Amino acid sequence: MSSAPGPSPVLAFNAMNAYQQTAAIQAALELKIFTHVAAGASKAPEIASRCNAAERGVRILCDSLTVFGFLTKADDTYQLTVDSAAFLDAKSPAYIGGAIEFLLAPQLKSNFDDLTAAVRKGGTAGTALGTLAPENPIWTQFARAMAPMMIPPAQALAGLLSLETNRASKILDVAAGHGMWGITFAQRNPTAHLVALDWAPVLGVAIENAQRAGLAARFTTIAGSAFEVDLGSDYDLILIPNFLHHFNLQVCIGFLKKVRAALREEGRVAIVEFVPNPDRVSPPEVARFSLIMLASTPEGDAYTFAELEKMLGEAGFKTPEMHPLPPSVATAIIAPK
Repeated sequence: MSSAPGPSPVLAFNAMNAYQQTAAIQAALELKIFTHVAAGASKAPEIASRCNAAERGVRILCDSLTVFGFLTKADDTYQLTVDSAAFLDAKSPAYIGGAIEFLLAPQLKSNFDDLTAAVRKGGTAGTALGTLAPENPIWTQFARAMAPMMIPPAQALAGLLSLETNRASKILDVAAGHGMWGITFAQRNPTAHLVALDWAPVLGVAIENAQRAGLAARFTTIAGSAFEVDLGSDYDLILIPNFLHHFNLQVCIGFLKKVRAALREEGRVAIVEFVPNPDRVSPPEVARFSLIMLASTPEGDAYTFAELEKMLGEAGFKTPEMHPLPPSVATAIIAPK
């Protein structure tokens, strides 16, 4: 009869040393390790030559990347894993390495410098508004760095919702950032007019992306706070991607009432969020998002579907539907007016 395994400190030590894994992938992306391996450099001397780096440094980094699960190694030969080939090779259409410029931005990381204080306070221990300060430059970084990651889930969302084709339709993209959610809908609906709402500096990125997508003639903007500006009216669809989690439940309800008033009678709202299960600890990739909100916002959270359903109901919307948006871990909540 075998006995149960005893206690192990491995999980605790892995957590204490997690910054090392972050540093390793940052170095690998800056040196283009994954791109060089994808191009055929499979041994440390070859990779080092292409990186213009020391062979010893590259060997130790690649061994560490293998330990962390980003590379495989047989004898002295390194290869990309399936995930690394898809997402970390800069020549892959699904490359997400640019996201590190936002995710590791000093302002964002500094929110975790005193997490103990944030826990005691129940909200960010940084500046009073954290990342929500008006015209915070962090969101321009977000818009430039995160756009490639948003294209696949935006395409998934656009596939769930059709717009009328016998007339010109109107779409509002709230906190548009890079604009890819609305741009994807406008590309699929050639009669649709897209309105992007965000802080003025951030809208510069959305404008560039809309022009690049050939939508200049069907694209306008609203600059300012989504809570203060006039949203306009008669929208067929209002997109609210990755926005509500920054605020408390009552603020979200008040904003959704404003959104509902801006929709035409047959209009719909499409919210994109990280939606944990009712237990709030699963799935882990989604559930841990609430910690980011604790560290970086005064009262934000990762809301369950029941909480989002409550928000929508109190704002006057009809029964919402929930749809996963693969390959991302985000979820769409769609509700008719």
